[in-house]
Amino acid sequence: MTIARVTEIIASSTEGFDDAVRQGVARANKSLKNVRGAWVESHKVACNEQGEIVEWRVVLKVTFVLED
Repeated sequence: MTIARVTEIIASSTEGFDDAVRQGVARANKSLKNVRGAWVESHKVACNEQGEIVEWRVVLKVTFVLED
């Protein structure tokens, strides 16, 4: 029987949402074994004083399989 666990991480990028997701999953793979997938729970952006987007952020739910 396989047991999986889900953990939440927040990742950011100065490039865009896709890059934030890629960085988040890559970082999760450094700490977690057996990462099997992720989904984006939410998106948001940070703006500077001029209203320009300076950072894209995502909240990810990362699924990984527990070892026996």
